[in-house]
Amino acid sequence: MVMFAKLIFFGVGLALLVGVPRVSAHHAFSAEFDADRPLELHGTVSKTEWINPHSWIHVDVEGEDGQVVTWAIECGAPNSLMRRGLNKNSVPVGTELVIDGFRAKDGSNTANARDITLPDGSTFFVGSSGTGAPYEQR
Repeated sequence: MVMFAKLIFFGVGLALLVGVPRVSAHHAFSAEFDADRPLELHGTVSKTEWINPHSWIHVDVEGEDGQVVTWAIECGAPNSLMRRGLNKNSVPVGTELVIDGFRAKDGSNTANARDITLPDGSTFFVGSSGTGAPYEQR
């Protein structure tokens, strides 16, 4: 019986060691976003997705040419956003937002948000902590 317990303990330990690099690789900010390309977007929420591992806010932004472009904004996990005072009803469709964040490396209309500012002026940190994402940089 002791040998069986040791075998299970070894198996669980091995599974954790193998799984940890994959989890941390998925959450690497620098793999997808460019810390040297901060941006500020002003737009209107067109869709929200409160899903794991990251929440998404889709925002319609009017460009200098008058064309409206939809940006996909990656935020932290729903649980972390709720601990910061937000919930899925905090940013309903039609809400005007200011988003401070960082552009995607691939040039798409995708960004990683650091902060969002609601119409009442309240600002929330919505980024993912501990992923290598810069916090203080603007």
